[in-house]
Amino acid sequence: MLSTQYNKVFALVDCNHFYVSCERVFNPKLLNKPVVVLSNNDGCTVSLSTEAKNIGLTRAVPIFEHKDLVKKYNVQTLSSNYTLYGDMSHRVMMTLKQFSPNIEIYSIDEAFLSFHGFKVNLTDYAKTIRDTVFQWTGIPVSIGIAPTKTLAKLANHLAKKDPDNSGVYNLLEERNIDTVLSHVEVRNLWGVGSRYSKMLNREGIYTAYDLKSVDDQWIRKKMTVMGLRTAYELRGLSCIDLEHAPSPRKSIVCSRSFGKSIESLRDLREAVSNFVTRASEKLRSQDSLVSSVSVFLETNSFKVNEPQYNNSITTPLPKPTSYTPEIISHTLKGLDRIYKSGYRYKKAGVLFLGIIPNKDIQLDFFIEHNPRKNALMKAVDCINEQFGSDTIRCLSSGFKHKWKMNQNNVSQRYTTRWTEILTVKI
Repeated sequence: MLSTQYNKVFALVDCNHFYVSCERVFNPKLLNKPVVVLSNNDGCTVSLSTEAKNIGLTRAVPIFEHKDLVKKYNVQTLSSNYTLYGDMSHRVMMTLKQFSPNIEIYSIDEAFLSFHGFKVNLTDYAKTIRDTVFQWTGIPVSIGIAPTKTLAKLANHLAKKDPDNSGVYNLLEERNIDTVLSHVEVRNLWGVGSRYSKMLNREGIYTAYDLKSVDDQWIRKKMTVMGLRTAYELRGLSCIDLEHAPSPRKSIVCSRSFGKSIESLRDLREAVSNFVTRASEKLRSQDSLVSSVSVFLETNSFKVNEPQYNNSITTPLPKPTSYTPEIISHTLKGLDRIYKSGYRYKKAGVLFLGIIPNKDIQLDFFIEHNPRKNALMKAVDCINEQFGSDTIRCLSSGFKHKWKMNQNNVSQRYTTRWTEILTVKI
């Protein structure tokens, strides 16, 4: 069906169980087997293969709660390899850009494409996209096509749910979209969270069709203008356009649970320095500056027999900056103030607040402006991007990292490290 019959046409491309698929590209032994990828410190399940779901494994559950199923079905459990996943995501997105000039990268494994004005059979075109992505990257994707982004998200859900769709579901080809909406629960709609879905159920609204049919004034009163926008989108009126550039973050957080509890201030300073470094890289990537930094500490609340202590402190910076050494210096002063000996700390982190665009900074006559700091950080970021994270680092970030996360079964970084490139034995 031609897109010219509609005001706008969107396609949502979503990678199927993305983390698992990335692992399978380089380890074919994982194909057709139950596989799960675990969160930081090998804690909870964050990605599951279809085979893992079929035997009863669920997402966001501690893996130890599934130990019987893991043992019974020989489930392959893998540690998260975010370096690999990030690079594979980039490859998928670059492939998608070959098929539409307008693309919004929505998340690491999702992207919206605009098909407006395309004089082709969109279902066949989407199948071509799916085949090409799989051929070029090895990642299977599902594609939903619709006149709005909300409906495209819904169509993508249906493409994954029904194997007869060959990974593509085109709502534009449905003669009666209301019939489809009447079989979709409101909790599965994009933009309707668990709180709203419970409220809607109490009001007798259970399906997407029910929500679409509700009076506008009632929706706006109960769900604000955002809920009304969702209802309009369900009716086929596009209210949410593509975002070609992500909005700058108003805050940046970087925190980790340690692989093992640590007690010394030295180890905590090392960990916090690393967190500041990561957050500063994200800050500079959006060309912004930070005005104040919060640092926090936590013990393990699950160890009821151990003394507990949690604290945080916010430190204003003399001037907004993105210079990593300066941010580390002020953050560590805050850490020194809240640290108490005699406790076993399980988690720490930093939160950047008061973030402003670099172009909006107002120079102060009484504070020295040193452009060489910006040039230095730009050079450091460039080197680390080319040769690997922490090729150049601040001395306070350390080297041994006794506190690093548990990653007992992490795969190689096949696409970004020469020393870990895949080897083929003939």
